[in-house]
Amino acid sequence: MTNASVLPGQPRGAVVSGRATARTINVLAPNPSAMTLDGTNTWIVAEPDSDLAVVVDPGPLDQGHLRNVVATAEKAGKRIALTLLTHGHPDHAEGAARFAELTGTKVRALDPALRLGDEGLAAGDVIRTGGLELRVVPTPGHTADSLCFHLAADQAVLTGDTVLGRGTTVVAHPDGRLGDYLDSLRRLRSLTVDDGVHTVLPGHGPVLEDAQGAVEYYLAHRASRLAQIETAVENGYRSAADVVAHVYADVDRSLWPAAELSVRAQLEYLREHGLI
Repeated sequence: MTNASVLPGQPRGAVVSGRATARTINVLAPNPSAMTLDGTNTWIVAEPDSDLAVVVDPGPLDQGHLRNVVATAEKAGKRIALTLLTHGHPDHAEGAARFAELTGTKVRALDPALRLGDEGLAAGDVIRTGGLELRVVPTPGHTADSLCFHLAADQAVLTGDTVLGRGTTVVAHPDGRLGDYLDSLRRLRSLTVDDGVHTVLPGHGPVLEDAQGAVEYYLAHRASRLAQIETAVENGYRSAADVVAHVYADVDRSLWPAAELSVRAQLEYLREHGLI
């Protein structure tokens, strides 16, 4: 058995549906894959003594999953009052419109195309529902519209795909940009240093108990990959596909298309900074 204490971020264990913190319940979507890990984590967030809840990332358009989210909230004595999106990728957002129909809620997102209702989300917004407070943290990089939600009462942050519970995330070039992503990781690190955030509630994978360790690992990983790619280019590997085959040779080939997106973002970053 692997000792979780030595893994980045100290993952809690197996990914399961159920309570994660005093104010959050995970409902795991049935969409596991190499890219989605165990599946999408749909988060029900509410104050313990409130009958109102917020749902973050309803997930894919899977009727069984969407109804299970509603049923899980009702079993906990909660009525879903609002739906939030961390970003617009289908495994997080495709089911949002149908979920809004089931619950009668508005959908708030950074991207206007994903919203249902007049209100969007912006940096510094505080969502208040049934006594719950979630602060919007802009974290572009994985995608241009990526957001995290700071749940100060639980010393936690809901990270969508910006930080995963296992492995590292893709910078989805050209929408995602590495410079933005590095800035976002530093912004999350400041939450762990200055605002007492200890727990990562990710969009995929297990809950992480060491938020600062996870973010520091991500930053170190990106620096290492940048150095590897810079060296690969110096050694004559010019195209993104060639760089992937060289630098990611030990990675499952099924993940190479996603790796190529990150490589394109990293090559763009190195060119912008005059490093290649």
